[in-house]
Amino acid sequence: MSVRVLVVDDHPVFRTGMTTVLADLDGLEVVGEAGDGGSALEAVERLAPDVVLMDLRMPGMSGLEATRQITARFPEVAVIVLTMDEDDDSVFAALRAGARGYLLKEDGGEDVHRALLGVARGEAVFGPRIASRVLSFFARVPAGAAPVPVPFPQLTDREREVLDLLAQGLDNASIARRLILSEKTVRNRVSDILAKLRARSRAEAVALAKDAGLG
Repeated sequence: MSVRVLVVDDHPVFRTGMTTVLADLDGLEVVGEAGDGGSALEAVERLAPDVVLMDLRMPGMSGLEATRQITARFPEVAVIVLTMDEDDDSVFAALRAGARGYLLKEDGGEDVHRALLGVARGEAVFGPRIASRVLSFFARVPAGAAPVPVPFPQLTDREREVLDLLAQGLDNASIARRLILSEKTVRNRVSDILAKLRARSRAEAVALAKDAGLG
């Protein structure tokens, strides 16, 4: 039986190209495509894929939030992230959201093929460069040490840092100076934070942060 795959990416050309590549690989069947996280949720419910190949950065609902909702609502569906982002924040945020694999768009078709078949069997699969990051991280954790819980695991480390500064009363310009970022980047981070926390305003996000001990 073929592994049923849903391809999710906001770039139509990439989506079409990936669908064409996967169609030629043994043991796979592409059952649909989606261009954003919201459409991905609808497609998962309608098409019942075995694996979702998910981009992270998309308009509307992000791939990270879509991964979180898919794994919560459809635990039998595996999600593999396929993205250009290889920073630690993105990798571990995706894993915390429930992704069972993480690949880079530069990885070859054989890597994608192995990953799709692997996660369908219940394995966790990473591309070569990502695997070394994950192994390095766990090598630094002392044996037997309990994981340290972090507030708002749906946020990246940088987003939590921005939220903490918001809770301290800093405005965008001050946060930008503190973190050596542009104000535009800070604005984008704040927007992402509000979306992930489902907060309707900065004030509501700050209140949530303070309740969690930030600030």
